Amino acid sequence: MTARGLRRATRGDLARLPLEVAPLLLGAHLTTIVGGDRVVVRLTEVEAYHGRGTGDVPDPGSHARMGRTARNATMWGEPGHLYVYLSHGIHSCVNVVCGPAGVAGGVLLRGGEVIEGQDAATRRRPAARTPRDLARGPGRLGDAVGLRHPRHDGIDAITGDPLHGAVALLELSEPVVDVATGPRVGVAGDAGTDAFPWRFWIAGDPTVSVFRWGRGAGPAAGPAPRPGVSAGP
Repeated sequence: MTARGLRRATRGDLARLPLEVAPLLLGAHLTTIVGGDRVVVRLTEVEAYHGRGTGDVPDPGSHARMGRTARNATMWGEPGHLYVYLSHGIHSCVNVVCGPAGVAGGVLLRGGEVIEGQDAATRRRPAARTPRDLARGPGRLGDAVGLRHPRHDGIDAITGDPLHGAVALLELSEPVVDVATGPRVGVAGDAGTDAFPWRFWIAGDPTVSVFRWGRGAGPAAGPAPRPGVSAGP
């Protein structure tokens, strides 16, 4: 461990199923250096996604649910690389690739707190009204850290090797105690129901997203979580 209670992530740390790795990324730090600007985000909210043939339960919400394609190729690669994809043709979203060799999986970085490089993150996110909004949501987080699709898709967050002028590094923290779990945010259909409680967040942290059901989703059994209750004020 470093003096900050962090250590560099290893491939072995991420070689398990995304559903197992996801809660371990809470409290981790993602550091990027892009265009000379260093930004560090403490991760507070993540979601697990399994590709085809990964784990015991097929995941209808995964980009790799039908197998390998040009778009999701990074998900099938070595754990510790970052799968950076484009959402709604605008936002670059960042995932940590994980899983045993030969299978696809990733953990979407849904939210975090910018703890270093706030000036750079604010330049990239001029619409943010408060510091807590800089990386609150996956598109905002991608903007704040400066990673862009397709330029930085596949960047290695274990070695820190540069890719197109960018560097990314993942450091793990001591386990977080106050971990909450529930359905993934805004995911359509069955994949967005509480049959898939594959979203993990630090309970009460203000940088966590407000929950919303996806199109055609809803509680598979029992009451729906009340939007925003676990997301802080």
